[in-house]
Amino acid sequence: MSTALTPIVDIRRAEDRFKTNIAWLDSKHSFSFGGHYDAANTHHGLLLVNNDDIVLPGTGFDTHPHRDMEIVTWVLQGSLVHQDSTGHSGVIYPGLAQRMSAGTGILHSEKNDSWRIQGQRHTDPVHFVQMWVVPDEPGITPGYEQLEIDNELLRGGLVPVASGMDKHDGAAAIRIKNRHAALYAARLQPGQSVQLPEAPFLHLFVPRGTVTLEGAGTLGTGDAVRFTATGGQRVTATEAAEILVWEMHATLAN
Repeated sequence: MSTALTPIVDIRRAEDRFKTNIAWLDSKHSFSFGGHYDAANTHHGLLLVNNDDIVLPGTGFDTHPHRDMEIVTWVLQGSLVHQDSTGHSGVIYPGLAQRMSAGTGILHSEKNDSWRIQGQRHTDPVHFVQMWVVPDEPGITPGYEQLEIDNELLRGGLVPVASGMDKHDGAAAIRIKNRHAALYAARLQPGQSVQLPEAPFLHLFVPRGTVTLEGAGTLGTGDAVRFTATGGQRVTATEAAEILVWEMHATLAN
């Protein structure tokens, strides 16, 4: 771990996030996004976007472009239909790890209308977290990957979801094109705990439930913590909870 960094545990509360609230979308942004810009809040480590989205049925994000970004989508409740210009399409649901590499350019849509592909029409919203990290190099070939990891999550530990780090070769669910970053998830029952990795930069997000962070106290739904030059703390669930953790060994220039 870099000795040049000052250890920091920076708690960000759910209610302090930027918000986009329109007819079909309830979105909360941990970092600057879209029309919400704060020059002092553009990223942490390599993580640029951590959007906590709820989309009503029959609605969603119409086809739009991305470029030079690794985009990981994690569904907490409901289902989300992904379609992109590389020909990939499918339904993303809880326990399914999914990554899209935008690379030289890709068009995609994300909608809460799974009945177009399978099953009966439903009235359930979809709740998901979308996270963006930069790739190691610009201009890569666009790509898509997904994998079911529900069985691993049921064990209650910290499960690699997406990684470009060498230590996760053969272990991470899906690969991202950044060798300095890895995303983990855990589903915790009351009393269960996990230990955070140690890294120059960590980002902990609690998309649902309540946990305690060793040395810092209680974190509720929507709370996040940005760690600099520290790690190894234990996170313990006080009620059924789910957490997402980014381990990052590099950062972007401010």
